[in-house]
Amino acid sequence: MLYIVSTPIGNLRDVTRRAVDVLRSVHLIACEDTRHTGILLKEYGITTPTTSYFQHNRFAKGEYLLGILKEGRDVALVSDAGTPGILDPGYALINLALKNDIPVTAVPGPAAFVDALVLSGKPAHRFVFEGFLPQKPGSRKNRLQELARLEYTVVLYESPHRILDTLKDMRDVFGDTEIVCCRELTKKFEEIRRGTAQDLLEHFKKQKVRGEFVVVI
Repeated sequence: MLYIVSTPIGNLRDVTRRAVDVLRSVHLIACEDTRHTGILLKEYGITTPTTSYFQHNRFAKGEYLLGILKEGRDVALVSDAGTPGILDPGYALINLALKNDIPVTAVPGPAAFVDALVLSGKPAHRFVFEGFLPQKPGSRKNRLQELARLEYTVVLYESPHRILDTLKDMRDVFGDTEIVCCRELTKKFEEIRRGTAQDLLEHFKKQKVRGEFVVVI
C-alpha cells in the first residue's frame, strides 16, 4: 500500500492519530526533505526509516519506491507540509503506483489553501485554486486578468520574495476588491490581513516579509 499522509502545515500538534499510526507501521517514509520531516518524527517518537523523494530525483527514486511496493511492503509519502500531491512531485509517485496496480489510500489532514479559504470568510461553494502565479511580470499580470473574469473565489500561493510585486499587479487588475492575505498559518506569528491590494501593499512594505502566503480574492 502507498499511503498519502498529510502532515501539519506549521503546528506539529495538527497531525492526526491515524497519521502517526501509519508513519510508525510502514516499512519506509518517502519525504520531500528528510530533515524537515525528521522534526515531526522526533516529536512523536517515530523511528521508521526515511528516504528523500523530491522534484529532482522523482524518476529514479520513484522506480526504487515502486520496487519496494511490488515486494509487498508499505510506503508512506509525505511532503514538507500539508497534503502530498498538491504542488509537489507526489502526484508522479501516485500515478506510478496506480499504473502498476499498487493500492493507494489517503490519510487526510491539513491543506493550507483550504484553511485560508475558510478563514477568509469569502464564498467557498465555488472557488478556483490557482497554485503559484507565473514568475515573469507580464505573464503574471495576464494570468490575474484571466482570473478576474471568473465568477469564483480565487485562492493562490505566493512566496515572501514576490508578494509585493504580486500585490502591485493585483492592485492594477482588481482595484478596490477586498483581498485576504494569510501568512504563517497555524504558526506562532500567524497573520490574516484583509483589505484592498493597495492596503495590503502598504502594510507589508513596512516590514521584512517572512513566511509563505495564501492569498484569497
